[in-house]
Amino acid sequence: MQQYETVIILTPLLSEEVSKEVIAKFRNILTEGGAEIVHEDNWGLKKLAYPIEKKTTGFYHLTEFKAPGELIGKLEIEYKRDERVMRFLTIKLDKHAIAYNEKKRSGAFNKKAEAPKTEEVAN
Repeated sequence: MQQYETVIILTPLLSEEVSKEVIAKFRNILTEGGAEIVHEDNWGLKKLAYPIEKKTTGFYHLTEFKAPGELIGKLEIEYKRDERVMRFLTIKLDKHAIAYNEKKRSGAFNKKAEAPKTEEVAN
């Protein structure tokens, strides 16, 4: 099984409850197809880089999962059929991307470098 990452953008006209139902629908498609969900991240309502279908915002959701390759085609067909999905992107992760995502989740990039302490000299 390969590891994949998919980001979907849902229409901003949905309520939060309906957007959660849509995400649950795609999660069920993955798990019923034999996928193992590694990580999910709901980015919430964000401004789009350019208007899509005359909308300037959308609900972003990222899912990282391990799945057989034939499941990706089925998943993307379901994305295309669902009118609530404005855009989607699914990519296959290589070993470097997997390592990067694991470090990011563990918080390795959130640590700030401490500035060297300087001692004040009294005159």
